[in-house]
Amino acid sequence: MRALRRLPRPLVMLALFVGSLFITWSSLVYFNDDEYAPFVLEKLPLAREELFLFALKVHVVAAALALPGCLLLVSMAVLKRFPRFHRWLGRVTGVAVLFALLPSGFYLSLFAKGGLPSTLGFMATGAIMGVGMVQGVRTARAGRFVEHRRWVLHVLAQMGVAVLSRAMLFGFDAAGVEEIPAYLVSLWLPVVGCAVFVEVLSARSTPVVPRRNHHEAPVAALHPHPGQPVLRGAAG
Repeated sequence: MRALRRLPRPLVMLALFVGSLFITWSSLVYFNDDEYAPFVLEKLPLAREELFLFALKVHVVAAALALPGCLLLVSMAVLKRFPRFHRWLGRVTGVAVLFALLPSGFYLSLFAKGGLPSTLGFMATGAIMGVGMVQGVRTARAGRFVEHRRWVLHVLAQMGVAVLSRAMLFGFDAAGVEEIPAYLVSLWLPVVGCAVFVEVLSARSTPVVPRRNHHEAPVAALHPHPGQPVLRGAAG
């Protein structure tokens, strides 16, 4: 955990962005109507094949928009220089996640390799993402921006599960690990690990604000306006 915290943030963001591009590029085959992609072939026969393919395409497009969107949303440079863009990007990303990425992902999870354990893993990451996005919207509207950042980081971290899982699968495949156990470990470990990591990061990054008296604390310091600088030590 400490080693992860010491990684340069731009390097982590770049890795997630490159991973997102790679997954999107490798998923373009799903839009080829002339042939079935290997991922689709292993699911056949499907009772509702057209619905499955539609959900798969929606999921790919939504993920291609949402992960880069979340990377921009957690950028303090974007927030300080373009607060209005930050707000509109948050709205667009929120709609993409809640009304496209998650519904399609929950449906696709019913067909996951590895059976029920895999289905539950995908539903768990989707649930964390959904709660994070809803709470992110609520805390932003309430002006609780430190909490808002924590929830957005949860959304970003769970989106990053796709990148981490893909990298782990490549490693397990190279090591000759059995397919199903490798698949389950590559799913559940990033889901749980990313959730715990964000909580630890948020707890250690919460600014300590001296109270003026027993009943009063400077609210502006706890919940800075998007256009104002965040206290040193706050997440970001």
